[in-house]
Amino acid sequence: MRLEPLGDKVVVKRLEAEEKTAGGIVLPDSAQQKPQQGRVLSVGDGRMLADGTRSATQVQEGDRVLFGSYAGTEVSVDGEDLLIMSEDDVLAVLD
Repeated sequence: MRLEPLGDKVVVKRLEAEEKTAGGIVLPDSAQQKPQQGRVLSVGDGRMLADGTRSATQVQEGDRVLFGSYAGTEVSVDGEDLLIMSEDDVLAVLD
């Protein structure tokens, strides 16, 4: 199934949580934080402007993005956990 976001919405798949610290300590599942980075899977058409045109989106499919810890709405599609968020919730695009 393909999930098509509307307007200025973006579908993001969260990156995997780090299982080890920089010093090599293995973290149990309960101590791991949800990552605030993800990969953009799908992008909407853009925000509708007052004059009836749509603004171009700043993120594209495949971009690695940084977002806030409470950004978006979590959904599960075909057993895969995804986030649907507004483009405004994306803080930065990472290279």
